[in-house]
Amino acid sequence: MKISTKGRYALRLMLDVALHSHGTAVPLRDVAQRQDISDKYLEQIVTQLSRAGLVRSVRGAGGGYLLTREPEEYTVGEILRVLEGNLAPVSCADTDDVCRCGRADRCVTVEIWREIQAAVSGVVDHMTLADLVRRYQEKCPDSEENPG
Repeated sequence: MKISTKGRYALRLMLDVALHSHGTAVPLRDVAQRQDISDKYLEQIVTQLSRAGLVRSVRGAGGGYLLTREPEEYTVGEILRVLEGNLAPVSCADTDDVCRCGRADRCVTVEIWREIQAAVSGVVDHMTLADLVRRYQEKCPDSEENPG
């Protein structure tokens, strides 16, 4: 399974907002500059995140984006699914989807796909945005987001 650029950039955007908001909105152009991502591309991503209720926009001077919840309340899986949809490696591994394959009753490989699905969900649904903030601060102790 591959996570698209949009999914990867969505995580970077959410992490950047978590690191830089300090109670004030984070301008998208600042995120684009720090993350070296086109602001037009980030606009597409932030629109989806906003529609899903993960961020909210603040208009006017000092405008930008804020998280709608605390970083501990977001999972990586929740963020990725907004951009990627279901993270199942194949459609029949998705427990919410009805397998339409004529071989479903005797398929052995579906068990592998479901195990992969469970493993991926086990990682992304148990890692929070706060975990990513902590990892960033450990990897980049001299950054402005990690004073001291």
